[in-house]
Amino acid sequence: MSEHSTLRTPAQPAGLGAEVRTLLRRTIDVYADSPQAVGWLRQHLGRFEEPLRVAIAGKVKAGKSTLLNALVGEEIAPTDAGECTRVVTWYQDAPAPRVQMFPRAGPPRQLTIARSQGALQLDLGGLPAEQVDRLVVDWPSQYLRTTSLVDTPGIASLSADAAARAGAFLAPEDSPSQADAVVYLMRHLHSTDVRFLESFLDRGVARATPVNTIAVLSRADEIGVGRLDALTSARRIARRYRADPKIRGLCQTVVAVAGLLAQTGRTMRQDEYAAMAALAGMPRAELDALLLSADRFANREVEGAPAPEVRGRLVERFGLFGVRLGTTLVRQGVTDPSALAAELVRRSGLEELRSVLATQFAERRELLKARSALLAVELVLQREPRPTAQPIAAEMERILAGAHEFVELRMLSALRAGTVTFPADALPDAERLLGGDGSGVAARLGLDATAGPDELRAAALDAVVRWQRRAESPLASRATADAARVVVRSCEGMLARLR
Repeated sequence: MSEHSTLRTPAQPAGLGAEVRTLLRRTIDVYADSPQAVGWLRQHLGRFEEPLRVAIAGKVKAGKSTLLNALVGEEIAPTDAGECTRVVTWYQDAPAPRVQMFPRAGPPRQLTIARSQGALQLDLGGLPAEQVDRLVVDWPSQYLRTTSLVDTPGIASLSADAAARAGAFLAPEDSPSQADAVVYLMRHLHSTDVRFLESFLDRGVARATPVNTIAVLSRADEIGVGRLDALTSARRIARRYRADPKIRGLCQTVVAVAGLLAQTGRTMRQDEYAAMAALAGMPRAELDALLLSADRFANREVEGAPAPEVRGRLVERFGLFGVRLGTTLVRQGVTDPSALAAELVRRSGLEELRSVLATQFAERRELLKARSALLAVELVLQREPRPTAQPIAAEMERILAGAHEFVELRMLSALRAGTVTFPADALPDAERLLGGDGSGVAARLGLDATAGPDELRAAALDAVVRWQRRAESPLASRATADAARVVVRSCEGMLARLR
């Protein structure tokens, strides 16, 4: 919807996106006498010019707002359990800060912007959350220039209204989601998480596929009771989830992130570093005893340690794991505040997530928006059928059937769901070449981003020959041969791009 983007990214009128834009305009002409259909289609036409829309979803207390703050690098999403966390909230780039509330009935209202201990506070002005459709937070941010983030209420919330809002936004029954892609947070894999991912997934030609969803093992620092090796354990669990055929059929990948550590690393203040350094200067045995529990750390009087209220704020911001890791790093010689903040962020897993978001979502921006637009056209055709729209339906079917980008998505889904199989040694190669690790040429070929044109061409030619052999093998079944030809087509497409 157009009000969600005040600052646009440049249009990219190439290939599939250009075809779908043309189809949208033709459909608007056909339905010119239907204000509802025209308004709906214009919204989707406008989405091509907007930043990518990424929704952050998960159960209550999964760390959604904390992760959003870490991605943006500022505390702009409330992390307490207040009324605002029960409302779908959009965060988008803008020249100046502004918070607008859109009630279910009545005109939008501008809310007062306030901060408490550096964090943005949102107040609904006495209006119950049930009567609020959404909040829109405009905030000057380099990250938000290319990606608008949407914080959603908790899935399986005790509040039926909040849970219903999240489900209606992320997986509406009769229309495409307003989000282009979803980051789903979970502490560990629970049946509720699987059910949600299954509801978000639709096997239809253009509907949501695993390529549109990333799962995040959030609050990774809590695994192993906050031990220093907690993140190593969390990454090992994430790798195990990534190898699980059921999970591979529901999401693109699984990443472990310590959201609280990432947020505080990106927003760490000088006084917090000073407190961390003072703690690091204590005898090791005394500090270890103090870190046995959050209550003990925040309240016990210890000579030579920062005051209890200082420690209370520190453990609230960093968690026991963050304090433990921070003091250890200071002892090991990280004595510059900026260097400590950077090291905490690096160890949190945030950069890995940002890299995945860039390769899996940002590079597919045009494809993801085209998919949503085609679903919008399909919805209009179903709701308001008319003879003059038959050429539109035919053109849409042609795009869906002929666009190799959609063929790749279908094949990736089939491979991950196990409905099409390759030998174990060939499966990772096929997924990568089809864009499973990113749609860029280097990522598809498994090469470093700095690889030169000659190296890329040689690798692409080798892949064409390798997969042509598989496609033409007399031992291959019909389904396997057809799947191999799709991989060959992807490799030929890379060669064409390299020319």
